[in-house]
Amino acid sequence: MDWIEDQLISRGIQDPAVLEAMKRVPRHRFVPDEFIPEAYSDGPLPIGCHQTISQPYIVAYMSEVLNLKPDMKVLEVGTGSGYQAAVLAEIVSRVITVERISVLAQRAADLLNELGYSNIRVITDNGYKGCAEEAPFDAILSAAAMPHIPDSLQRQLKRDGGRIITPVGPPYDIQFLQLGWFNRGVWKLENLIPVRFVPFISEHFDLP
Repeated sequence: MDWIEDQLISRGIQDPAVLEAMKRVPRHRFVPDEFIPEAYSDGPLPIGCHQTISQPYIVAYMSEVLNLKPDMKVLEVGTGSGYQAAVLAEIVSRVITVERISVLAQRAADLLNELGYSNIRVITDNGYKGCAEEAPFDAILSAAAMPHIPDSLQRQLKRDGGRIITPVGPPYDIQFLQLGWFNRGVWKLENLIPVRFVPFISEHFDLP
């Protein structure tokens, strides 16, 4: 697959599990019919409801940074098309994904079920709350930009080795992927690469 080499390996994606997952998941199934010819292009694509499917490189990069292992349970905030959840589910044992837009949640759940992903649970709710009943999580990934990583998600992350990655910054402007983790009980943050994601919508955030 030329796009795997051109878009991922050439930019430094090295984790064999992530690369295999990106090869296996049929990205063209997660985009609207009119965008199927562009499904493997190097950029995000609209999926309706003012949401997008992320650029393949960003999906792979965020997955790799989480240091995923087969026995992990991962929370995804913002299901969208379901593509990122599918990539995660190829690597880890269980994925909980939360989507506030019911039509997207149902569409993703139907497609993921059709593709045979029995280790993904799709929940229609406000992802700000995470999913306390399934916590703690080995990793948390957000597919929408937040002003900051909320305490509600920090509390659901495993203290020993857990990692969270999310775009942080103003809506519709340059943001940074931010990695968070606990080091001996102290919360640590690191800015990674600049990105541009749709904003995370929640009454808990004061967005302009």
